[in-house]
Amino acid sequence: MYIYHLSHIDLDGYGCQYLSKNCFSTIECYNANYGPEVKARLEEAITAIKRQKFLNHDDSVEHIILITDLNLTTKEANWLEREAKEVGAKIQLLDHHGSGAKTAEQFIWYKLDTTKSATLITYEWLQKHHDFDKANSYATVVKAINAIDIWLSDDELFEFGKVGLGMISGAREINRVLFPAEDRALKLSLIDSMKNYVTKENAHIELDDSLHRLKKSFFKQEKNNTKDNLVALYVTKLLSSDKQRLIIEYRGYKGMLGYNLGNTSILGNTFLVENPDFDFYMDINFRGNFSLRSNNKLDVSKMAAEIGNGGGHPNASGGKIKEYKDSFVYSDIKAFVQDYIDEKTT
Repeated sequence: MYIYHLSHIDLDGYGCQYLSKNCFSTIECYNANYGPEVKARLEEAITAIKRQKFLNHDDSVEHIILITDLNLTTKEANWLEREAKEVGAKIQLLDHHGSGAKTAEQFIWYKLDTTKSATLITYEWLQKHHDFDKANSYATVVKAINAIDIWLSDDELFEFGKVGLGMISGAREINRVLFPAEDRALKLSLIDSMKNYVTKENAHIELDDSLHRLKKSFFKQEKNNTKDNLVALYVTKLLSSDKQRLIIEYRGYKGMLGYNLGNTSILGNTFLVENPDFDFYMDINFRGNFSLRSNNKLDVSKMAAEIGNGGGHPNASGGKIKEYKDSFVYSDIKAFVQDYIDEKTT
């Protein structure tokens, strides 16, 4: 059995995937916010199913598309059902948003329960259909997520769930567009750590006090360091291992394009030191603001002025692409930025 699990990008959405990854041995995960990203990630799942079938040549293996904490429009659901039928996959959607009521009435695979969080719905579904967690070892964490997600303010675990909610929304050290698997791994590791605190006295305070240490433990490799330096080293390793995908060019100089990574001074300088074959580092955010770093190979203040009416120092500058068009697909972002640079420099 292969599971292709698409879920939302908050505590409830990742809570569903925390459970599914502990239930199934063969699973691929995807995450999306609402809007066109949902269909884009489902297209990735359909492609993954086709790839698995091509590689394994075994039609007896069951493929299940699992969707949690996201509602589909009728149009999206019709499209998905056609695609799933074509590749021989089953669909199961588990959600609690009332906005999906009309769609839920039309599809047998669409389970809607507005009285519970998606995490609790998923937990009960896994227990019923996949013999999951007979010891109920995940039940308390599920209860905490449920309490905060549907706002049960009188629940004893409400405050603990509130800390978990902020913990996931604040876990922005890894960009999910560039490195979705690693970003997900960080968030699932934080949810897993909730099990060690949920039964303690003043559990919400204990968890809140420990968040900095928990993040450091995820990013720590060989030696301890400040959290910012550990994150920079970790992300630099990711960038370096995938740098061929991230290359952009400016007037014959080779650069690396990051998306919404932040922490540019530390991360950019670390990357350039570790990758001397690169001349500059560029990070752009969803609004089109960009930061540039160099290591004495390119005057990025001139580059910033030319492409974004910006400026700064020869090794540290920034600007803004006013015409910037954001995307949740990195290849589209890179193509836009490269075309924009080419247009400004010709």
